[in-house]
Amino acid sequence: MLRSDDFSIAVQCGARSGSRRLVVHYYRYRADEAGDTSPGLVGVVVSKKQVARATHRNRIKRRIRALMRARIGGVEPGSRIVIRGLAAADGATSAELGADLDRALTRSRDLARRGRRR
Repeated sequence: MLRSDDFSIAVQCGARSGSRRLVVHYYRYRADEAGDTSPGLVGVVVSKKQVARATHRNRIKRRIRALMRARIGGVEPGSRIVIRGLAAADGATSAELGADLDRALTRSRDLARRGRRR
């Protein structure tokens, strides 16, 4: 995901779920259009307020991107997902981070299907 509009829409209008390590915002961009074939987009952000050092922010982003690469097949077409890394993600193992990501993705996807934002 590269456009700021996509990030804004996902964060403001999407269903949110998270843990102490990350937060997932999930927005079904074109849920009403039948047969939508546009790819689902994923963006990763880590706030400077949450994680002050740039090297730690970049490490968290790289780890989350690597975990999402393995899960990209399960992303619905037309959806927009923003994953916000928190400070606790820096000290977590890949297994812990992956479990948190799976849990948050499933929960936010379910909330989006039911039409609930938060």
